[in-house]
Amino acid sequence: MEPFIVSARKYRPQNFEDVVGQQAITNTLENAIKSNHLAQALLFTGPRGVGKTSCARILAKKINLQGTSISEDEDFAFNIFELDAASNNSVDDIRSLTDQVRIPPQTGKYKVYIIDEVHMLSQSAFNAFLKTLEEPPAHAIFILATTEKHKIIPTILSRCQIFDFKRISVLDAKNYLKTICENEGITADDDALHIIAQKADGAMRDALSIFDRVVSFSGKNLTREAVAENLNVLDYDTYFSMTDLLLANNIPEVLNAFNIILSKGFEGHHFINGLASHFRDLLVAKDKITIDLLEVGDTAKQKYLAQATKASISFLMEAIDKANNCDLNYKTSKNQRLLVELTLMQIASITFDGEKKKPANFIIPATFFQALMPAKKEVVRETPKKPLESPVIVEKTITETVVETKKPLLEKFQKRESSLSLKSVFQPKEVEKSVVEENYDDYPKTVFTLKQLELYWKEYAMLLEKKGEQSMAAILNLGKPTLGENFQISCTVSNSLMQDQFLKGRPNLLHFLREKLNNYGIDITVILDETISKKFAYTPQEKFNKMKEKNPLIEKLRETFELDL
Repeated sequence: MEPFIVSARKYRPQNFEDVVGQQAITNTLENAIKSNHLAQALLFTGPRGVGKTSCARILAKKINLQGTSISEDEDFAFNIFELDAASNNSVDDIRSLTDQVRIPPQTGKYKVYIIDEVHMLSQSAFNAFLKTLEEPPAHAIFILATTEKHKIIPTILSRCQIFDFKRISVLDAKNYLKTICENEGITADDDALHIIAQKADGAMRDALSIFDRVVSFSGKNLTREAVAENLNVLDYDTYFSMTDLLLANNIPEVLNAFNIILSKGFEGHHFINGLASHFRDLLVAKDKITIDLLEVGDTAKQKYLAQATKASISFLMEAIDKANNCDLNYKTSKNQRLLVELTLMQIASITFDGEKKKPANFIIPATFFQALMPAKKEVVRETPKKPLESPVIVEKTITETVVETKKPLLEKFQKRESSLSLKSVFQPKEVEKSVVEENYDDYPKTVFTLKQLELYWKEYAMLLEKKGEQSMAAILNLGKPTLGENFQISCTVSNSLMQDQFLKGRPNLLHFLREKLNNYGIDITVILDETISKKFAYTPQEKFNKMKEKNPLIEKLRETFELDL
């Protein structure tokens, strides 16, 4: 059995053509060798795993091959010296190096010194290296490699020719992995390789290490689902389905979906960051000019283009802002799950049209989702008169459930410009008529119960009391509504003054009930019945007289203690 060699070593570049994603640098180095314009001190800087050390080794080999008839298989190992500055960072190590530099090469033309992680050298070691680096022998070339250029002293930087290596793009890493799959006889989904390349975060060495790990898990067939499971990453399908729920204003399902994500072991911080990136990709997909910035597979790109048509730019911008605020506040929050849930509820409420002048952190009220609740059944047991018969079980469906779930789109309302005039003040009935005669044929007419009607009737009366409209509030509290056919609501009042007051407040009451009950077929009729006028007591004197009718001793009590009403 042959020993296993990791892909990062097996597929390490042996020439400049094999280096991934650094074409500008490799072309520059090749041209410098051919034209004999190569500097004697080079600094390769950039992120980890992007090919700095590999390019240094290829360059060291190419230098001695130039202008000779020696085979390319010759590696000139005697002329190439590698020093790890992380473990050899003292002054003595650098002095030992400078002593070796004076000796010319036995074969070939140049001696190449590769110093990796050069930023780890101490200050005194840098100073000891300065003179040799500035005026090296003609046969010596220094190649310094580092991931942290800012830690190198300026006097060293000024003596080097600097090459900045860039991060490997997702597309380049994916194409290189596809080439390796062909060589190894592995079948892989395009999206699976894309996830690996994205997880590597610009480092080709990391991508090859992840690739080995996934192959060990899945074998010769790499699927998107298997890769996502092995790497414990949230699949983009999760974000697509979550965004659909957010656009549909379905807060209960959004919270359930987030709970499932947490149950799989993902952190809320990781999820909210991924959601913000997903919104960014949707924003990029909305314009043909920026669609090239979408670094995803072909299958995923089609999904992004399809969902981008559903989400408006204003929604995406506000959603990104809320997600970023959640990201900033996540670590300092004491209840991190609640923070993410509130953010999701706020994002789901962005496109909700059921409220006017929504505040910045508006959340859809819970009453809106009553229409989405399934019908409840209760079991009523009727005991028969005959003792020998068994109890009869009767199943009845509570009609509190709303059948139709279509919510109104308030943008269809025709906005009327308000105007204040004496005519509008003295003709309230015309205003009321214009409100009632709106065309609501296309709006929902959700079924509701008398209990629900009475609940919102009392709620509106309480709102009027808070606003100081005591007269209309008293009328609503005294007159209980009745529900007839075709959603016809009637309310009985005892005198014409109450009738006129009710008619003035009727349009606002009608609008309130239609929104709350999600039924735009509602109409309210006012019934005048003066026979019940005596049943109501309004003033303190009337209330006292009413009490005196029931108990005459109250009058004696008042006279005894000389009480005032």
